[in-house]
Amino acid sequence: MSTAPTPDNPQDWAFETRQIHAGQNPDPVTGSRALPIHQTSSFVFPDADTAAARFALQDMGPIYSRLTNPTTEVVEKRIASLEGGVGALMVSSGQAAATLAVLNLGGAGTHVVASPSLYGGSYNLLKHTLPRLGVETTFVADPDDPQQWRDAVRPTTVAFFGEMIPNPRNDVLDVETVAGIAHEAGVPLIVDNTVATPYLVRPVEWGADIVLHSGTKFLGGHGTAIGGFIVDAGRFDYGADPERFPGFNQPDPTYNGLVYARDLGEGGAFGVNLSYVLKARVQLLRDLGASISPFNAFLIEQGIETLSLRVERHVTNAQRVAQWLQSRPEVRSVSYAGLPSSPWHERARKYAPRGAGSVLGFVLEGGKEAGISFVDALSLHSNVANIGDVRSLVIHPASTTHAQLSEDEQRAAGVEPGFVRLSVGTEGIEDILADLEAGFAALAAAPGVRDARHDRGDQDLARSQADRAAHGTVRAAAAGAGPAVDPGAGADGGPAASSTARAAAAAEPTA
Repeated sequence: MSTAPTPDNPQDWAFETRQIHAGQNPDPVTGSRALPIHQTSSFVFPDADTAAARFALQDMGPIYSRLTNPTTEVVEKRIASLEGGVGALMVSSGQAAATLAVLNLGGAGTHVVASPSLYGGSYNLLKHTLPRLGVETTFVADPDDPQQWRDAVRPTTVAFFGEMIPNPRNDVLDVETVAGIAHEAGVPLIVDNTVATPYLVRPVEWGADIVLHSGTKFLGGHGTAIGGFIVDAGRFDYGADPERFPGFNQPDPTYNGLVYARDLGEGGAFGVNLSYVLKARVQLLRDLGASISPFNAFLIEQGIETLSLRVERHVTNAQRVAQWLQSRPEVRSVSYAGLPSSPWHERARKYAPRGAGSVLGFVLEGGKEAGISFVDALSLHSNVANIGDVRSLVIHPASTTHAQLSEDEQRAAGVEPGFVRLSVGTEGIEDILADLEAGFAALAAAPGVRDARHDRGDQDLARSQADRAAHGTVRAAAAGAGPAVDPGAGADGGPAASSTARAAAAAEPTA
């Protein structure tokens, strides 16, 4: 007979229940129901023997908040539960998570194979910063070609690296295939799941070994805290190839000769394979100090409690926005895997049947000038270098987040001069569309951009308003696999929107 699930044994609970309860019991001293913030640097040892045991990793109780903290520990347990991992490490930012995730596998002389379709900060880390530490990266030209991943492997390769739904290209990583190739090569697959979130995709279920998050984005959801996560699936055997992973197989002199793969792996002290995540904590977090504050951990935990509710609304709005943008004559292309026209639509249906996230992009005729003019004309959308907020956000990546890349590198990441990125929020859809309409109105009034549109010729000019209406009807039929949309959603409250945009919102096909 099965036992009832508890916060320490939540595997039988629904996702929506675990996002609220996993990893936490009411505070045993005060009875506090909400997660307490343990804003302290250090913790009192009950006696000298306990102190010695904790420093020897024989007792995993708290020592110092640089390594662990009771507030942070709850959030780590919760994200590990949601992603299906055996453990997680919460750090100061998503960028810190990516850095520690790679360095935990090896240092100077090692090699990574990566998709070029990455967040600009991740690309910069792999392309420029880690090589200064002796870690090289080969970016496959086409991440959709399995053979290119195979051909890039070297004897010194220690990991494959990709994003589940890359920002901002909005393609979809074939994680099952790439994981299989990584395992053939004897290396783990690292997947950044920030854009998808575990509510839409759980990469561990498709073979990923390490999952990363910028907790700043959808997990926190409100743009109030910076944080990152490393989640360990606990399946990769780092002891199988001691030459490739010496850090897991050679004694660590700072812990009395501890051998991570042997002592903390499968059959080790904890009964599950925690070698990767504990090595990252007690070695790299200890020495590099990329610790998160308990207060920021608390803020991100508050966001996780409503993750499924927010992501459902994000995805519904994003599908509507993408369909609406695709009907605009000013738009050359829309990058969103939720559209049937996307090359990655079927892959999105496989991995993310609930929806393809809410970060999308589109290319305007008129290049950089058009992109910047459009962004500057918006008022409801905030021009910020962030995604995953309940607020709708916009940015011109070619001049900001991806400005450090060459033109070829930008195109590989899905960025070009006229590309605009949106992180679609949870506001009323009619207000979001009204604000975007203002951006297009600004383009129509800009002489340089207007001239560029006239130069496009008869092919694009043929998209009359009548064509748009027909296009919308076709989209309604084609988008049946997408998330359901309430045409009247968001009609209550919020700033007044133009009657034209409200009419367009009401007429938009459901997804």
